[in-house]
Amino acid sequence: MKKFLLTATALSAMLLLSGCSPMGDKALTMSAAYIATAVLSVIMLIGYCSLIRKKEKWMMLLFASTIVVNIGYLTLSLAPTLSAALMANRISYLGSVFLPLSMLMAIIKVSHIHYKRSLPVLLVCVSIFVFLIAASPGYLDIYYKEVSLQIIDGVTVLKKVYGVLHPIYLVFLLGYFAAIVAVIVYAMRKKLVATNIQAVFLAAAVFVNLCVWMLEQLVKIDFEILSVSYIISEIFLLGLCLMIQEGDKLFSPHFVNEPPQKDPLPKELIEQSRRFIEGLETLTPTEKAIYDLYTEGKGTKDVLAAMGIKENTLKFHNKNLYGKLGVSSRKQLLEIAKWL
Repeated sequence: MKKFLLTATALSAMLLLSGCSPMGDKALTMSAAYIATAVLSVIMLIGYCSLIRKKEKWMMLLFASTIVVNIGYLTLSLAPTLSAALMANRISYLGSVFLPLSMLMAIIKVSHIHYKRSLPVLLVCVSIFVFLIAASPGYLDIYYKEVSLQIIDGVTVLKKVYGVLHPIYLVFLLGYFAAIVAVIVYAMRKKLVATNIQAVFLAAAVFVNLCVWMLEQLVKIDFEILSVSYIISEIFLLGLCLMIQEGDKLFSPHFVNEPPQKDPLPKELIEQSRRFIEGLETLTPTEKAIYDLYTEGKGTKDVLAAMGIKENTLKFHNKNLYGKLGVSSRKQLLEIAKWL
């Protein structure tokens, strides 16, 4: 597991440096770099599927979007005609609009933050809208007022004059960066993230992309280094998923903040606790929020007030919660939870 992360990090660093080669070798180097980032993004998806037992749909979308982005960058660099270059540009934007969406939702899920079911639907609709605008060159002049093909040192690039709606994508990205930072700060303040180390991994995943994006705005760089930053962010998020999955004692909040338990888990609860732990991974955000309130010592009235729900709704969630954890009452839930 550690070897996989170290290897992926080393490859990412090599790819970043590859964009600074001598001009005479630029065509070969750029194409090789884009091929490498595309291959590495596929390897990251395979690594996630191989290492993580319980797959999360938003993480899967994140890895898939990175592959699409890198394929778009690669095909654009090799495009022989303007129409082919515009199609490659659309492919890269397809991945780019869903990448921040999937990262935001993945971080929300990891942080166990409750959200309305309509939120993902709304975000997907916004992403589709932004993609349609970004994909309009060749049909409309609203995103690029003018666009032409140029081949510089053997690498295909698009020469663009931005249209009136081009700032929409900028606002779109800045909005997601702000939302992700806000989620991480909220999760840390509410102690929804297990340890400070996990919070650092979350922040690093966003910080890398933000710094690279700002660098691209200030400095003209021929190589799309965002393709590398996306992969580095995946490494941080994959590492976080592995921490959570493995339950490494080094990163356990009980290990960091409290002394080890002196009393062993009663034998009659050992098997039941295994089902309990597995059930925790299947809880919905609402069920997890209720579970957290119970383990904090909150009573029924406190839970109803905190969740803003009615008693019958709470009973419905309790039934699902107890069923998933393999317990029959709140008392039994707390009895097992105190040993974990």
